[in-house]
Amino acid sequence: MYELKKDIIDVDIYLSLRSQVGWKVLSREQAQKALENSLITVAAFCDGVPVGMGRVVGDGAVISYIQDLIVIPSVQGQGIGSTILKELISYVKNITAEGTEMMLCLMCAKGREEFYQKHDFIPRPTESLGPGMIQYIKSQR
Repeated sequence: MYELKKDIIDVDIYLSLRSQVGWKVLSREQAQKALENSLITVAAFCDGVPVGMGRVVGDGAVISYIQDLIVIPSVQGQGIGSTILKELISYVKNITAEGTEMMLCLMCAKGREEFYQKHDFIPRPTESLGPGMIQYIKSQR
């Protein structure tokens, strides 16, 4: 059984989870700032051990992004990712001002599209929405 905790992610947990799924290495400073600038973080723990996390970033009014949805390989397929994602979606629904609409976006890893489609995300491009784009900015220092 696992338990969810909100807004308690620390840098060591974040960096460890990223490492366990083979994501890019971040500096401690990057990780700390990323966590501090999140609208919400949600972590999953099994017997006190962190096994997954997700966070929402954005302006909290017009657009929010699901960021860093991570579940370590040894517990994938047990519904932990879906539970974290539902908690993040619920948070965004709760902060959306009455009578308005907020865009909730994400970029998923190749091959994970079906998981997000099960949670009502729309793959792009569509007839009215263009493809997502990305640019990596590398420090010149």
